[in-house]
Amino acid sequence: MTTRESHPTPPFFDQLNLDEGTVLALKKPLYWTSFDVVKKLRSILSVKKVGHAGTLDPLATGLLLVCTGKKTKIIAHYQDLEKVYTGEMILGKTTPSIDLETDFDSETPYEHVTESAIYQLASTFLGYTSQIPPAYSAIKSRGERAYKKARKGQKMILAPRQVFIRSFVVASISLPSIKFEVTCGKGTYIRSLVHDFGKQLGVGAYLNALCRTRIGSFKLEDAYDVAALFKPYN
Repeated sequence: MTTRESHPTPPFFDQLNLDEGTVLALKKPLYWTSFDVVKKLRSILSVKKVGHAGTLDPLATGLLLVCTGKKTKIIAHYQDLEKVYTGEMILGKTTPSIDLETDFDSETPYEHVTESAIYQLASTFLGYTSQIPPAYSAIKSRGERAYKKARKGQKMILAPRQVFIRSFVVASISLPSIKFEVTCGKGTYIRSLVHDFGKQLGVGAYLNALCRTRIGSFKLEDAYDVAALFKPYN
């Protein structure tokens, strides 16, 4: 793939091989859900088989792979690929959703936390680790998406899962802000990582920003911008 600086024009969609299927690398904007992207493509392409290979939360941006046609049969392959995220966590405050979808529900002094403690803690998350998915997530709980139950105020118990974190790099520290980059395997929730990180520091934390920059060999800089791609059809 090559980087496209200008807005794609409508004929772009005519070039897609809908019979054999296509894998599209897209830049998901802030506030869009992954299903919003799928729904829009399904409408534009007039094709039923469209699916994404890995959910991005509405408050996350970055790389989203969308498969069409026969390529939807191998979505699991793309879901299994290694992923890279960049993000920012804020210490000292928490929210039920672990991001800014919900209001703050606690505040704890963080001034005593040292940079050395942060760097040392980051190294303990490497390798295989047990992680509990966020209550506000797309995981199904008794047939219903967990986030739907969470928004209704219903309590649920989500089973922990084993995930793999290849690298957890602390890019910069300006308390209460910590910027980071994570390389991880399938099923890793960065919000859960942030929750666990803040909990172990004893001050809590929430995810302030998140961007997925790579999925396997697919890179964000090579992806089509969703807002520009769909502009001719709005």
